[in-house]
Amino acid sequence: MSPKELLYLEDALGHTKFLFSQCQEACNTLQDGALKKRASQMQDKHRQLYDSFYQTM
Repeated sequence: MSPKELLYLEDALGHTKFLFSQCQEACNTLQDGALKKRASQMQDKHRQLYDSFYQTM
């Protein structure tokens, strides 16, 4: 893997981690059940993406 590709993966990891934390915060603050469920689904998806990016490195 080239240094530039590694930088792209590190950038993707950072963005995915940020989005995961935003979804986590939404899950903790939302009162509407449907919105909370959707935020939780998005949180799971970002966790999967993070793990996938991390394994690529």
